Amino acid sequence: MNPYQYNQQRWKFALLILAALIAGASLLYTNYLVRNLSKSERTKAEVWAMSMRNIITMPDFDDEMITFISAVRDSLSMPAIIADARDSIIYWRDLDSTKTNILEEAEGEDLVYDPTYFNRQLTIMKKSHSPIIINLPNGGQWFVYYKDSLLLTQLRVFPYVQLTLIAIFLGIAYTVFNSIRKSEQNLVWVGLAKEAAHQLGTPISSLMAWLELVRTKFDAEKDPLLIEMESDVKRLEIVADRFSKIGSTPVLHNYIVYKVVVDFVNYFKVRTSDKIVFNVSGETKVQAMLNVPLFDWVLENLLKNAANAIESAGRIDIVILENIAKEQIFIDISDTGKGIPRAQFDAVFQPGFTTRKRGWGLGLSLTKRMIEYHKGHIFVKESEIDKGTTFRIVLPSSQTYEPAQI
Repeated sequence: MNPYQYNQQRWKFALLILAALIAGASLLYTNYLVRNLSKSERTKAEVWAMSMRNIITMPDFDDEMITFISAVRDSLSMPAIIADARDSIIYWRDLDSTKTNILEEAEGEDLVYDPTYFNRQLTIMKKSHSPIIINLPNGGQWFVYYKDSLLLTQLRVFPYVQLTLIAIFLGIAYTVFNSIRKSEQNLVWVGLAKEAAHQLGTPISSLMAWLELVRTKFDAEKDPLLIEMESDVKRLEIVADRFSKIGSTPVLHNYIVYKVVVDFVNYFKVRTSDKIVFNVSGETKVQAMLNVPLFDWVLENLLKNAANAIESAGRIDIVILENIAKEQIFIDISDTGKGIPRAQFDAVFQPGFTTRKRGWGLGLSLTKRMIEYHKGHIFVKESEIDKGTTFRIVLPSSQTYEPAQI
């Protein structure tokens, strides 16, 4: 991993820890508030229960005190139910005011007789908090059940809703800014590539002119060295053409894949160590829509990496396969090099990733992009340390097959 990627990963990890700390602090503080508010509501429920007991036990002639206690009771707003030992509902408050559990009250009034609703609320309250017991003068007991107020319920849920919305916002913001950053990077790369193609144009034209001058002056029209030099200069023209097309939608034409691969391998292998054996095999007739200069660039990057992975003598195999059922073409490029650790199968396609001391780490990243231009994809099919690696290119076939008639 290069220093830029290391620093980037370190910052991401630090920001993730900071976000986790903020989320944890928010949840802890909210839970602290919820606990305190819950204690306050418990106290209110106990005061309400005491008020009810005092109203029941107080002499009828003390009207002023009863009025005062009733005012205190009614000021304590919270959903509550008083029930006896048999769960018969005696009194309730702050529930649905359009419903009642008393049949007589419902008659002639705009109320709905719905005892099921109150029994359901009683069950909820029993699960929410332990009851407050009211001891009656006759030795009996009433039980006060209550549940959290709407404010407390909302406060319990609020931090999770808040953190979820923040996470969604940050995710959208990250996606937008990441897209903008990648777009800016793409514009920079496109500009550099086109400028490089422009700068290469003049010396390439000069080299072609010098080659013609040498042939004429020394009558060396068939000289093999000049032929190879001309082939390399033409290769430079192709490279310049590649750079000039970066950022533009490539034009694809139908080609026989085997022929395109063989043509490039024949050019490439004479410029590589003679200790490396190249072999092309597989389907010789399958066709795909290709932009040959870009596809040659793909092959060049993969074959260069394969050759660099082979320390001395070795073998590079290119096998072309056809998946008729999915109408796809597989191109497997295998080497007998040092291999790639499984943990790096995806990382090798990231910009800047390289295992070499000298290199920009852009070859496989560009390769992946160029394969995507061809509506295909590339991945590490298999690799084993000190035994070799196989990359697989998957391209859509330009041939269609009708299902066999039975």
